[in-house]
Amino acid sequence: MEGLNSSVKNISKGVGIALIATVILLLIFSLLLTYTNLSENTISPVIIVITAISVLLGSSIGNRKIKKNGILNGAFVGGCYIILLYLISSILNWRFSLNLQSVIMMISGMIFGVLGGIIGVNI
Repeated sequence: MEGLNSSVKNISKGVGIALIATVILLLIFSLLLTYTNLSENTISPVIIVITAISVLLGSSIGNRKIKKNGILNGAFVGGCYIILLYLISSILNWRFSLNLQSVIMMISGMIFGVLGGIIGVNI
């Protein structure tokens, strides 16, 4: 039971860190969009990159203290982050729907979660 509590704590910590990183990076990107000549065509790719970086960061920091199951815990961080992100999106935007960008974000969230878990375990 102690191992399960520790895993849930690490996954929650990773998701929280990923969400905070996402907010910070999106704020920086929105400032860049506002005050520079960046094209609005960059929004979708940059959001996918921000998601990937955030999940990688959250997963690696969240799984830093564990010695095994980094791949599994990292996948859970990525999966929980994406699910939480889409729940929030669907609450805030009633016209929310899944599209190709959503699928790409889900896949990148899981892949970068796994990579972050591997990095976190090996640090």
